[in-house]
Amino acid sequence: MKIAVSATSDNLEAEIDPRFGRCRYFLIVNPDTLEFESIDNFNAPAGGAGITAAQMIAGKGVEAVLTGNCGPNAYQVLTPAGIKVITGVNGNVREAVARYKSGAYTAATQANVPDHFGGGGRGGGGFGRGRQGLA
Repeated sequence: MKIAVSATSDNLEAEIDPRFGRCRYFLIVNPDTLEFESIDNFNAPAGGAGITAAQMIAGKGVEAVLTGNCGPNAYQVLTPAGIKVITGVNGNVREAVARYKSGAYTAATQANVPDHFGGGGRGGGGFGRGRQGLA
């Protein structure tokens, strides 16, 4: 069993990145052994980051994604692939994986943020409202 976690750095002590598609790293973690693979999310600044990230994660054979927020495009790629999307996750990766393993999380039934949420207008890497509310 493997889970994917959006992270701000490439180790288990990293904070959960609140952005799925535009997170800095994904950690693919075995919750039983805490063995993990770190993946640099090099597509984060690009358009369509959520879809690209979701396709990459779906190809890793994970059963769940732990993240702060997940937009509709990524959600629509992950869920048909049989991947549970768990949003509202915070703290560090190690703690989040432990909470997942204990059954503390419930899978989301829909995206929890609108399209382009994590874009922020700061070169694609900022956390904000994306295109929402721009003149």
